[in-house]
Amino acid sequence: MKDIQGKSIRIFSPATVANVGCGFDVLGFALEGVGDEMVLAPKESPTLNVTRIEGCEGLPYDADKNVATVALKALLEAYGKKIGFDITIKKNVLPGSGLGSSASSSAGAVFAANELLGRPFTREQLVVFAMEGERVASLKPHADNVAPAIFGGFTLVRDVASMDVINIRFPSELHVTIAHPQVEVKTADAKKILRKEVLLSDAITQWANVGSLVAGLMSNDYGLIGRSLKDVIVEPVRSMLIPLFQEAKTAAMEAGALGFSISGSGPSVFALSTDRKTAEDIKNAIASIYAQEDIDTKLYISKINPNGCEVIESQEPAFSH
Repeated sequence: MKDIQGKSIRIFSPATVANVGCGFDVLGFALEGVGDEMVLAPKESPTLNVTRIEGCEGLPYDADKNVATVALKALLEAYGKKIGFDITIKKNVLPGSGLGSSASSSAGAVFAANELLGRPFTREQLVVFAMEGERVASLKPHADNVAPAIFGGFTLVRDVASMDVINIRFPSELHVTIAHPQVEVKTADAKKILRKEVLLSDAITQWANVGSLVAGLMSNDYGLIGRSLKDVIVEPVRSMLIPLFQEAKTAAMEAGALGFSISGSGPSVFALSTDRKTAEDIKNAIASIYAQEDIDTKLYISKINPNGCEVIESQEPAFSH
């Protein structure tokens, strides 16, 4: 442990949009400038202590309940050496926002630890560890948020069991407008209302949209991207939990959005557009809808974050593995 005494690392872990309309549980992308910051400091005692959480009340400090420490436990078990960390978390992505709050903490923790330890694990392995934090948060170890947080950009999780994650090329000028009405929708609750069975015709439509969305992203075909951002299975159900969803969608599309849908399980919604000006127009149009009903709403404009988790400040890696 003497080699890592005094070392620490500060990282940024991005917010993410999962599902991306038609890609329920398999598609996601990372945002720029919206996310959590974390500091990890190794210590002599092989324990995990969350020393401070800023920006959000009520999150657990218990190492068996906090998603960051649960994910870290999975990483350290695989690492096989007794190491402890003190963890500080600055939450800018709030639980229940639909922007991957638990994924931001889970992914950030394992990314930071991996950097301190000299990168003994691949990004695919980090996703597996981070998914254990997601298991605590939503009772299911899904990867559609943690994968883009760790890989950056757009990701497609083809298979969770083999952790087959594909980075998808995307137009560099693609912009995202996010609206987060200040109501809470818990992921576990949002999953409970989903239909257990779907019509074959709906499934075929959804498969076609996922395939064509990926093709549109990779070929910079904005028209195809827009035609493919349609969800006929999940959005019709979950949108009922989101205030003024249809009104906001109509306003966004009239302002020039390529497409509009729910971010994760909501209540955040997102719109894709081709440039910053259109993204601003969409933001103003959505803001007007929610302002008419006095619903407090946070709004963001972002490009797609190609890097995912990033180091803000650190010393040299403590170990070579």
